[in-house]
Amino acid sequence: MSRAIVHRLITMVDLPFVNTYELSEKQLQELDEAEVLMEKSDLSAAESKLLGMLEHDSECIPVLNNLGHLYGKHLSEFEKAVEYYQKVIDLEPNNAWARDQRRKFERYCTYD
Repeated sequence: MSRAIVHRLITMVDLPFVNTYELSEKQLQELDEAEVLMEKSDLSAAESKLLGMLEHDSECIPVLNNLGHLYGKHLSEFEKAVEYYQKVIDLEPNNAWARDQRRKFERYCTYD
């Protein structure tokens, strides 16, 4: 296990944020692992981890947001990014961040 993951696991005991979505410790750990994979540009592994998490909870807002981010920023699959951000908006209509990201990637979809 990498030093960064160990450090992050240790700090999860005293979360530096409010667990708004009441994610389990396992979900928090897996999201953190997916983020580390994205940072290391292991995008296939990050995608697999996030899609696996979605199989267990298809309405997990943080997973949907991370998939939107992965597809939009890292993989340039703008249509997929828009789809995931739309799922967030369908579940949480007042999610301004997801709306802004969806709007940004919708514009990219129209570029030739």
